[in-house]
Parts: sequence; structure tokens; C-alpha cells
Amino acid sequence: MREKGSILNATLFYFCFDYSVKYRNIVDSQYYNLPLSFNTEFPFENTKSFSDNNLYMQFSELNIIQPILKAIEEEGYTTPTPIQEQAIPLVLAGNDLMGCAQTGTGKTAAFSIPIIQLLSENKDFKGKRKIRALIVTPTRELAIQIGDSLKAYGRHAGLASTVIFGGVNQNKQTGVLQQGVDILVATPGRLLDLMMQGFISIRDVEIFVLDEADRMLDMGFIHDVNKLIKALPDKRQNLFFSATMAPEILKLAGTILQDPVRVEVTPVSSTAEIIKQSLYFVDKGNKNALLVDVLNEQPATSVLVFTRTKHGADKVVKHLAKHNIKADAIHGNKSQNNRQRALSNFKDKTIRVLVATDIAARGIDVEEMELVINFELPNISETYVHRIGRTGRAGNKGTAISFCDYEEKAYLKDIEKLIHQSIPVIEEHPYPMEVFVIEKKEQRGARPPREQRNGGAKPRPTIEQKQAAAKNKGKKTWFGKRDRY
Repeated sequence: MREKGSILNATLFYFCFDYSVKYRNIVDSQYYNLPLSFNTEFPFENTKSFSDNNLYMQFSELNIIQPILKAIEEEGYTTPTPIQEQAIPLVLAGNDLMGCAQTGTGKTAAFSIPIIQLLSENKDFKGKRKIRALIVTPTRELAIQIGDSLKAYGRHAGLASTVIFGGVNQNKQTGVLQQGVDILVATPGRLLDLMMQGFISIRDVEIFVLDEADRMLDMGFIHDVNKLIKALPDKRQNLFFSATMAPEILKLAGTILQDPVRVEVTPVSSTAEIIKQSLYFVDKGNKNALLVDVLNEQPATSVLVFTRTKHGADKVVKHLAKHNIKADAIHGNKSQNNRQRALSNFKDKTIRVLVATDIAARGIDVEEMELVINFELPNISETYVHRIGRTGRAGNKGTAISFCDYEEKAYLKDIEKLIHQSIPVIEEHPYPMEVFVIEKKEQRGARPPREQRNGGAKPRPTIEQKQAAAKNKGKKTWFGKRDRY
């Protein structure tokens, strides 16, 4: 018997032995060549060792019901990824789960498939459907991606699901909610808003999923998450997923999970080994010019460019437009309709380049992404792996190019330490680095006296102006067609 609060480990290590297993990601069709071994203390009966006879486990071996297996087969998948193989049986057994896995490892299917099965085995449709599973995720794009997965794998299960998020009119979303749904995928802000308006009740939730918990904290959603937890029923199954397990993430997990089993896919550096990477050292002021040159030289028809800021993304798009390169930006300041339009245009190749910030890029799933360009290196090394993992999917070749100025060299050092390799440097290019100091921001001087500002001090009112002001005191002033007051 486990003590309350203890965590059992079902850990998969990517670098252990000499043989490897080829997995196909059920969500984004990414192929992995992963050497694997299991924690020998993993205490469950369904533990499988990797021998010649069971290197390729099938979904049919995971006790998944036939309607879901049929949907999986229709999607063209047969073999689960490591996170799916371990998580699906544990969730079906009713365990709380702590999953440490990166974007692109198949974790969406790892919780979507068992949720559909658990709810479909206990259908209670007397009257209006109630929300029995709640999936909370930080971004609109991720919410839409999860919603698509639920519809794909649950098409024969007879369940209703919907997605809600901010940035769009709520009427269409509330109309679907009033009809009743079994599974709700939501971003925190819109979820709390509709709860306060009385459109949503989460008192009947049986399964609660918190996805991308690390991003939740990065985006400042911790207080919203705490409010949701207080509104949920005490008796429920909890699934918690995060790409990292920093102390603050573990603290949040401790407030949600009860006796969780931990499934971990590590390390994040594996993605970097299957993608062709290169690096340009270039001054910050020359990055736009170098980007145009690289895009003109590269034959790639789908290019994802990463910037650190929203304003930076917009500036890159404007610069590319001047050079007749079709591009659009996707970030948090864009409306949902604009973001979806940009993503749709990128997928159907109406535009060649999509410029994105890291948070907005979560949920971008384009199988034929040929090239990723880091216009600015991320200050968090794990983010680099997230970024370049957008290319090289579905067995296709992937290429990642990074621009590094002098200020970003510290970030580069952390990235290369994480991925256990030095990124090849392109030496010959028209814009070699010439600035080898970190530019300091100019200090603002002391504010000048009032009489020296804006051409001098404000003139004193004349006696006539004072008399007119006293005469009109308390009276309304008419400004054309509108009354100022």
C-alpha cells in the first residue's frame, strides 16, 4: 500500500542501451528512434520489457474498446508512442497521473483515448448532458488541437465535446454548451468567465486534465487554476502534464493529485538529434537582412520563424513584405480569427512564412514543416528543442537554422549543453558579427525644471481670463453635437 502523496515512477529513458525502437507519434506523426529501458521498480503487472517479440506494441494490446480502435485505425495509426503505451493503461485503471512529456511526444492521445473510453463505458444521457471531463490548456491553438483529437478518436463513441477560448464572441460557444456536452476543452480565462455567467457548471466533472502546466505558470494563470480547483468536486480523477518539473510545478501538482503515478519521457534533447541544425553569428541589426537572404536561398515552401516578442514578430513580417515574401504573424495580441486565418493560410501554402512567439506556437501542427528559423534564440534552453521539434515530422527531413548575436551567446551555451552537441556554424555569409559588446541602454537624465520644459513655463492667466473663468464657473460647455458632461 502506498502512502498518501507518494509518487510511483514509470520512467522511460531515451539513452540507455544500444538498440532502438521506431515509434510513430499518433498526434503529429513524428517518428522517433528511441533506445529505451524501464525503471526496474515499476510495480504494475502490465509492465512490458522490450524483447524481440514485443518491440512494436499495438494499440489493440492496451485494452482499448473497439469503437476507439476503429477510429485510431481510420486515422492510420497502429503503434503507440512510449508516453501513450504507459499512460493509457494507468488512466484506464483509474489512477491520478503526473506526466512529464514534451510537445510532440503524443501526450494528447495519451489522455484523450482513455477519457473517451471511461466516459463511453458509463453513458448517462437522461436529460441534458453534463460536463464529465474537463481539459484545461493555456492557449487557443492547443485547445483547438485537443478538440480535434477528441473528435477524431471519439467519432464512434457517441460522446459530445466542444472547445471554448477567448478572443472570439461567446454566443456560438454558449449555444453548444446549452445543448450539453460530455467533454469540455477550455482556456482558463474564458472558462472562468462563462462559469461566472452561469453557462458552465463543473460540479459533475469526473476527470480533470491540466495540460502544459509549465506554460500555465509562465503565462500567469496560476490564480485562475486555483479558482478552478476549488470549484471542482473533491471526488475526481486528475491528469497533470508538464514539459518540466520545476519546484513550483511540483507544488501545483501537490494541490491537485492524489496518490499519483508518474510517467516521464526524458530527456528533451532527443528531438535535436534527428534534425539538421546550423547557426549564423550575426549582429542584431543585420538579422532582418540575413533572414531575407536565407529565405531566398532555401527551397523550403513552409518556414516557421520564431521571435521572442510579439512586437518583434510584427516587425519581421513587415520587413519580409517589403521584399515580396508572403508572411503573417501569430501571437497573443492577434484576435482568434486572425490567428486561425494565418494558420490556415500557412497550412494551405497561401503564405510561405509564419512568424510566431513561443506561447502562440504551442498547438501548431503542420506535418510538412520543412524549415524552422530561430530569429532570436530563446532564453530558456528547453524552448529551443520545442521550437525545432516543429520540423522533421512524419518521417520527413527537418532543418533548423538559428541566428545568434553577441548578447545571445549565453543562451547558445545553455542550449548546446542541453542537447549534448555543438551546433554547426555557417562562417561564410554577408553579415559576419562585428559587435562584441553588450549594448547598454541609455540612461535617462534628470528631468529639467518646469520652466525649461516644452519651450518654457506655462504663462500666467490674465485678469480678463480670470474674470471670464469665474463668470463661467459651474456652467456646462457646449462642444458641437455632444454635451461634454
